[in-house]
Amino acid sequence: MSARRDLGPDFEDAVVESFLDKMGQEVDRRVDERIAQRAPKAAARDRVADGQRLALAIVSVSLGTIATILFVLLGEDKAQYLIPVWMGLIIINAIFSGGRRH
Repeated sequence: MSARRDLGPDFEDAVVESFLDKMGQEVDRRVDERIAQRAPKAAARDRVADGQRLALAIVSVSLGTIATILFVLLGEDKAQYLIPVWMGLIIINAIFSGGRRH
């Protein structure tokens, strides 16, 4: 404000533009600081989520394989249940993996 008074109305636009530029730089600096603080936490969350997806996939394939073996051993009349079991496992994995944020 004192610079505006000292320089007069001829330089008012330049003073306002300089002030806005400095404010913009300060806002950018603060945003960058916040992003830098949150980045490690987000990376850790992503690693945990990736591990959970891998664990779900391994457990699903294992359960599907066990179910297949059991249905085949129990007889041909039980084999009709294989398609719903595998479709259910595929749907569960697709839904869980669909929430991925990358």
